[in-house]
Amino acid sequence: TTEQPAAETAELDRSQYFVTVATGPTSGLYYPIGGAFSSVFQNKLEYKSSVQSTGASVENINLILTGGAELAITMSDSVAQAYGAFGAFEGKPAAEDLRCLMGLYPNYVQLITTDKTGITKFEDLKGKRVGIGAPNSGVELNARMLYEAHGMTYEDSKVDYLNYGEAIDQMKNNQVDAVFVTSGIPNATVMELGTAAEIVIVPIEGEGLKNLIDKYPFFVEATIPADVYDTETDVTTATVRNIMLVSKDLPDEVVYDLTKGIFENI
Repeated sequence: TTEQPAAETAELDRSQYFVTVATGPTSGLYYPIGGAFSSVFQNKLEYKSSVQSTGASVENINLILTGGAELAITMSDSVAQAYGAFGAFEGKPAAEDLRCLMGLYPNYVQLITTDKTGITKFEDLKGKRVGIGAPNSGVELNARMLYEAHGMTYEDSKVDYLNYGEAIDQMKNNQVDAVFVTSGIPNATVMELGTAAEIVIVPIEGEGLKNLIDKYPFFVEATIPADVYDTETDVTTATVRNIMLVSKDLPDEVVYDLTKGIFENI
């Protein structure tokens, strides 16, 4: 019955379970969000828990699959690729053991440049120096799919596999022309760039956006309002939702208890 898990949780010995939450780099949003979850588990529910800094989506999926974490924050596109054995998971067994606990906030694809580069549309990335994210990170997977949707490849640009914090630092030194930042809005690193330069967000729109959503329906069209980064206009782009994965090996009553604790305390 629907009351069964609640009845079982009354007899749970929470101290017998250690809940590791896999997140992302300490400079990103995943880490403090995962820390908030871990704090609830430990301080409110009295589980043993820790938050782990990682390389984010792809690494987190592998941690879940290998028992290295009980919960992990990932982007849904990475999960779709792992589950369907394509993209970054091409040639690997389909990860059908992945389980989703809940949906989180949407990540906005933010293709960032400045008014000095002359880049105003995606096709302007041809011949430019572009920070595409750390290899196989969620940001880099997005960049790869966006190039494809616009009929381009990495060979059309001079790409650097830098996380967006590093790439924006390089942009300040005129060593990078554009940076892919896939995150919630506003992003602190982008805001910091705005104190030293006039930010331009390159829109993802028209045929490129249509191609993207047609092939990868986990993307959804959205708008970055002008007041987020003080840009001249609102900017159309694509979003992809973050989700919380949970280990299939965690007992159902523990998963129920953790979920209940999250909604009652966060």
